Amino acid sequence: MAGRPDVEAVAVSFLVTVDRNSLGAFNSCEGLGVEVVMEQREEGGQNGWVWQLPTRIKYPNIKLTRPVTADSKKITDWFAGMSNGVKRMTAVIEARNPLGEKIASWGLHGVVPVRWTGPQLTHDSPKVAMETLELAHHGFVST
Repeated sequence: MAGRPDVEAVAVSFLVTVDRNSLGAFNSCEGLGVEVVMEQREEGGQNGWVWQLPTRIKYPNIKLTRPVTADSKKITDWFAGMSNGVKRMTAVIEARNPLGEKIASWGLHGVVPVRWTGPQLTHDSPKVAMETLELAHHGFVST
């Protein structure tokens, strides 16, 4: 809905698909970013500055969190399928506004799940059962 930035600017869910298989919606998404690693070189006789040379690009891991749902089984199945070897995949993360409309998306290349953290289940502390999925990737692709 163009023209309604107040609605479009607030993302309330993040839909995740891996090789076109949906993992469902997550409540939070951390780690979308990129960093150019810079190497510093000092030049003899040049005291005014230090050379800043770009060397490589780094992508932080992405952490997705949500309450445990029926979609949680898709994540454990994904990890179980890796017992015969790890295969890098392509993923898409779509940010959705309160109306369910897509406001942004990020394609990820070379995705591998690196960690899943399940809920802490205790009888003396009734809380929402949360899970976190952490993904490593090799960079962004167009969606």
